[in-house]
This record gives sequence, structure tokens and C-alpha cells, in this order.
Amino acid sequence: MPPRNVVVHWEVALDENMRKVVRRGKTLAIADLAHSVHVDVQGLESNRWYWYQFRVGNELSPIGRTRTAPAFHSFIKQLNYAFVSCQDWQNGFYTAYRHLAEEDIELVVHLGDYIYEYGPETNGPRQHNSPEIMTLTDYRNRHALYKTDPNLQAVHAAFPWIVTWDDHEVENNYANLISEDNVNPQVFAQRRANAYKAYYEHMPLRLSSLPIGANAQLYRHLSYGNLAQFHVLDTRQFRTDQPCNDGLKPRCLQAFDENATMTGLEQERWLFQGLDKSLARWNIIAQQTMFAQFDFDARPEIGVFNLDQWDGYVAARQRIVNYLNYRRPSNPVVITGDIHSSWVHDVKVDFNNPSSATVATEFVGTSITSDFPTSFIAPVQAALSANPHTKFFDGAFRGYVRCQVTPKQWQSDYRAVSSIVDPNASISTLASFVVQDGQPGAYRQA
Repeated sequence: MPPRNVVVHWEVALDENMRKVVRRGKTLAIADLAHSVHVDVQGLESNRWYWYQFRVGNELSPIGRTRTAPAFHSFIKQLNYAFVSCQDWQNGFYTAYRHLAEEDIELVVHLGDYIYEYGPETNGPRQHNSPEIMTLTDYRNRHALYKTDPNLQAVHAAFPWIVTWDDHEVENNYANLISEDNVNPQVFAQRRANAYKAYYEHMPLRLSSLPIGANAQLYRHLSYGNLAQFHVLDTRQFRTDQPCNDGLKPRCLQAFDENATMTGLEQERWLFQGLDKSLARWNIIAQQTMFAQFDFDARPEIGVFNLDQWDGYVAARQRIVNYLNYRRPSNPVVITGDIHSSWVHDVKVDFNNPSSATVATEFVGTSITSDFPTSFIAPVQAALSANPHTKFFDGAFRGYVRCQVTPKQWQSDYRAVSSIVDPNASISTLASFVVQDGQPGAYRQA
């Protein structure tokens, strides 16, 4: 587009044909923000569906649908939503999104890796159209490529989204201003600024998340009446470097460093304060990497851990676990992406003691397309006996997690597509797990 601002007209209606318009206005699509618009419509009724459309000149956008959240502290009988993550364009088709668009839900939560930064790979069903992305233009074009997928478009048009990022929105396994390849921090800061700006431009975020240079405010609380409160974390921007040179290996002393952090101390305090103040029945901690401990080596006294996960930040995790144990916020549930596989964990006060108290439940969702190496599946299955708090694992299938939340119970359905290289693949439920109100820990639904 030409480098000039463009007037965009918008309308919000009560019906899918846009005949009962209740709000309308106009805004500027600013060239410096890639001609994106972020309209924060005021005065709508709570807890109902609306439809919306944009117009530029004589050109009309497709009609989208959204839903307003329930009024703060209002009584809510049920929330149906799904969480997703990790959608490597090159690894497969977004067939899972085709099925998700047809689900009877009210909300989608994306837990990160919305785009991948890599250059083209020739062994997948489709390829990125540029080398590894670095510049602002690069990141904008990569987001635009992903947005051309009709199944992804359909889910954006069907439901409101809550989004947060992980690493691939910038670079694999970056930590704060430390890049994977230890690039000069000032140079990497510019790359991070490029990535953050493009992410804001292309995602459903309010003005409060507009980046300032290489910094952005992404962690936030969102309430759903008196039923649920989402505590959305950012575990990349403020974290200390991965210990022990990162990787899947035995933990060194750095993994137990009291000063190591995934969130930064300010965000950690913010999380505790939000949980303290929450009056919701369910407190949903929406974050990126696996929170529960998992020892990938079943041999006694060996211990192999993924140090990019919370297993590399043992003291920081223990502070959260201790808080949950002592302060007892109502029904904490952790939802997680990143690892391209499906897991269910009981969150223990002491993961090395199976009889210690369970203080929360963690549901880890598989990816939309991103790969989990088949060679890892058997070793993980063999290690399950050494991790009795892990109630479920599957590494073979891609998909999403559909959640039904009521005041009395939470049910997570692990939805899996039969193939990611077949655009017409079917979907089924691999397993369902339930958590009862006031009873942390999940059990499998027959």
C-alpha cells in the first residue's frame, strides 16, 4: 500500500447480515502500523454475540463475529473455550483450525508461536516465502503469509481471541535480550523491536500492548464473570538466560539459582496480587512452556530435563507453587503450549514426592502443526513411571484442547486431527480429563 494513512469505517451489529447496527465509527489505518486498526468499541452489552465489518472506500471486509465478556463478577453457568499454540506453516495444513471454527465455543486462547521465523524448508507440504526474518518488513510479511490461510481466517472471524507470545514470534529460545546465537544485545534488541511491533500490528490487542521499542506490555488479567479469570503471562521478554547452556540434559547448579526467573520479579508479584484479588471460581494461568517437572530419564539418580521450560527455573517455579499452597486461590489451572504434544499434570508442592499435596492442574496442549519428533515418543512413555504426577501424554497427534468450565467442574477434551498433511483430515477426541471444584488434580473421563 502507499505510505499514507487510510480512513477505515467500521460497524458493529446484532445480526450476521449487519442490518441491526448498534455502533459505527471511523478510524485511521496508520501507515507506520502497517495500516492495521485496533478498534476498542465501547458501550456494548455484556456476554453476547456481535458481528462486525470494515469498509475502505467502496471495499467491504468479510463479516466477522465476536462475543463480549460477561460483566465483572456476574454469575456465569458455563464457559466453553479452546486453547491452541505452535502453528509452523511449513510443517502442515491448518486442518485443526477448520474443525475449531465449527466448535461450539465462545473464545480462543493462543499460547504462542503464532509464526515461525525460519527460512524455507523443502521437506514440508508448504514453504515460507523468504529467508529467516530479521527486519520489520520481514516480520510483517511473515505474519501476512500466515494470515492468508483460510482456516486460520475462519477462526479469527468466528471467535474473540486472547493471545500471548512464546519464542518463535522473535527467535527460537531467546531469553530477554539474549539471542539463541548470542548476538550483540543491542543488535538483537532491534530485531526484537521489529518482531514485537509486527506482532502488535497483526494481532487482536488493545492499545495498551503497543510496543515501545523492544518492550511491550503483554501480561494481563481478563475476567469472565465470576466463573473464570485469565492470568496471561509473558515468559520470554523478562526471563533470565536458560541455565547450563540450555537443552535437554541433567540440571547444573544454575537451574536452582534463586535469582533466575521466567517472568521477572515485577510480573511475578503482579501474578500473586492478581490471584490474591481474584473472586473467580477458576483461576487460569495461561502461559507458554511446561510448568510441571518432567524427568525424561527413568533411571534413578540420573535426571534429564528440558531447561527452556520451568525445569530450568526451579526456584522461580517453587515460589509460585508455594504461593498456591499457602494462599490457596480458587481452583488454579495452568494451560500451556510450546512442546507440540499433549500432557496432563498434577502440580505438586514437591514433584519428587508423589505423596505431597497437589495444588493445581496443568493441561498442556499439542500444536496446530508443529512437529514433535517421533523418536522422542517412546523415551517419554518409558519415563512416565518416574513421573507419577503426569497423568497423560501423547506425542503423535496435532490439534487443540477444548475446555468446558462450570462452577462445579472443568473438562478438557484433547482434540486431534488424523493428519496435518491432509486438508480434509478428520478430528476426534483422544482423551478427556476432569477437575472438580475444590479438588486440584485431574482424572480421566471414561
